[in-house]
Amino acid sequence: MTSIRHNASREGGDPPSGSGSLPKPDPGSAPVPGTAVGTAADTAANTAVDAVLDTVLDAAREVVLAVGVRRTTLTEVARRAGLSRMTIYRRWPDVRGLVADLMTREWVLVAGRFATEDPVTAAVATVRALRGHPLWRKIVEVDPELLLPYLLKRRGASHEAMLSLVESAVARGQDLGVVRRGDPVRLAGAIMLTAQSFLLSGPTMLVPLTQDDLDAELTALLERYLRP
Repeated sequence: MTSIRHNASREGGDPPSGSGSLPKPDPGSAPVPGTAVGTAADTAANTAVDAVLDTVLDAAREVVLAVGVRRTTLTEVARRAGLSRMTIYRRWPDVRGLVADLMTREWVLVAGRFATEDPVTAAVATVRALRGHPLWRKIVEVDPELLLPYLLKRRGASHEAMLSLVESAVARGQDLGVVRRGDPVRLAGAIMLTAQSFLLSGPTMLVPLTQDDLDAELTALLERYLRP
């Protein structure tokens, strides 16, 4: 087949008591929705909240990379973020919830870099990038049990976001005539399962194969699967 990839491209200690907290818009003082002032105020408030959330997730990333998930504490995350413990507890009652949000952010950032690519390129590039991602490697090496619920029982928020990206890529490929007809949701699900298996189980096949060998085989599998 003409390459799907080429054709689709056409298109711790306690912090000081005065530490910050998650800013929240004041509904009582908010300007009338729809006005220019209201829009600016809402945007500023949301930006401030997003900035604090990123600060917390950045701090959580540092702690997890240093000691692993099991030894991560909300107190240490708060200390590194320069926030009070209660600020953290109000949004994340436990470490697992915080780490789940951290994983979602990190994995979606990786997948989002390839959002405009065709489904084959996006899947293979995402697998390659996640395979070398420091947070992924730390979790797999130190806390692999954290991944089990997302492999055996349910999808997580990062799965949903990635599925949406793959579905869009499949639909674009179908519009260009380089991806076979079919429900994009079904095709995206199969692509995700295939890519996930290469990401998780690929290391078991590294003798005598190499990572490049596995990437080439994943590419071949997906191109044949999606061939019109």
